[in-house]
Amino acid sequence: MPAARFPSGAALQKAEKVWGDSGRVDLLDSVRGFALMGLFLVHCVEQYELFWSHPDFGPVYQWVFGLFSGKSYILMALCFGVSFYLIMQGAARRGQDYNWRFTWRLATLLVLGLVHGLIYRGDFLQNIAIVGLAMLAFDRVKSNRLLLLLAALCLLQLPLLLRASAANQGFAWGLAEPLYMNDTGAAAMAHGTFAELVRANATSGFVMRWSYFIESGRVMQMFGLFIIGLLLGRIGFFARPQAFKPQRRWLLAASALLWAAFNFWVPDVLSSTVPEGAVLNNLQWAVDCWAAVALMTAEMLAFIELFESAANPLARLFAAPGRMTLTLYVGESLIFTPIFYGYGLGLYDDLSSMQCLEIGILAFVAQIVFAHLWFRRFHYGPLEWIWRVATKTSFDVPFLKAPVVATA
Repeated sequence: MPAARFPSGAALQKAEKVWGDSGRVDLLDSVRGFALMGLFLVHCVEQYELFWSHPDFGPVYQWVFGLFSGKSYILMALCFGVSFYLIMQGAARRGQDYNWRFTWRLATLLVLGLVHGLIYRGDFLQNIAIVGLAMLAFDRVKSNRLLLLLAALCLLQLPLLLRASAANQGFAWGLAEPLYMNDTGAAAMAHGTFAELVRANATSGFVMRWSYFIESGRVMQMFGLFIIGLLLGRIGFFARPQAFKPQRRWLLAASALLWAAFNFWVPDVLSSTVPEGAVLNNLQWAVDCWAAVALMTAEMLAFIELFESAANPLARLFAAPGRMTLTLYVGESLIFTPIFYGYGLGLYDDLSSMQCLEIGILAFVAQIVFAHLWFRRFHYGPLEWIWRVATKTSFDVPFLKAPVVATA
């Protein structure tokens, strides 16, 4: 086995100066909690994918999907990249080679994702676990400029552009309809028993979700945002946001302009110049991915502005759920799929989009309250603690906080 490679002493000192000993930063946790909220609201309005059996493209859909669909997902990916940096830096300070341990950490996450995917086929833990292995290779790239170039190449969506070119030249693989366009699993969600749901999610649902992840461009988004997160970790973007205030505001304005261009102007140009069919579809998917990254960037930076303003107490409320996103993400599926799905209450065709949104907002407020109460007594969320135990293969991980003893 090759010798472990650790950052230089100067690099470690710089990281510790920026992030501190623990690497626990309320801003990063709050951004992660904000991303979780957006993801959950989309799931509620989407009725955990049963929306597509009776779609209602009214104002609620337009606003919730416009603001969060495809954006919160990749914001989670960016936060994962930052967390990876913090984990690896922490291990380096302890003099540990964490590569194999991190691989095992992702393997345990994959197992959890596969189990979760049997209940909710839209699970993204599997995606993070498999694609996240690439972070070990990216971390070995010491040049931030080269990393930025790699991120740009990922976000450029070259596979979609290549597929559009192949379709334009008449190649069958370019003209073929993506597998996820032929969904056969919705009936099990709407009308099946729990056993039928699990069977469908383990077979056709599994194929559908990975087809969508790969063929819609999300896999390249995830690669790109993982790298951006690693870069932001290296420069301490979330640890000292005041140091980046001018750049942050310029980037916020630029991202908003880019989103407007990709969301309005470019689609109009494409629809007026490219005939309908596979070529146009692939180009539009690429443009949608660019628009999502632009809007996600603008939303994240706007949230940081709130966090750094007089609204800080409100923005900081997201920190507690951001510290237990794994528990809450899985818990949301355990509670809400039986509400919408046929094996449970089957309310997917009884609730309007507005009612689903209202339920989602109230439920997330309850999650914020729950998370704040939980961390009064515990160091980690339940699944976060189990994940740490599994990663370390040891129960020597604190869970309960020591009671506070009042002094006279």
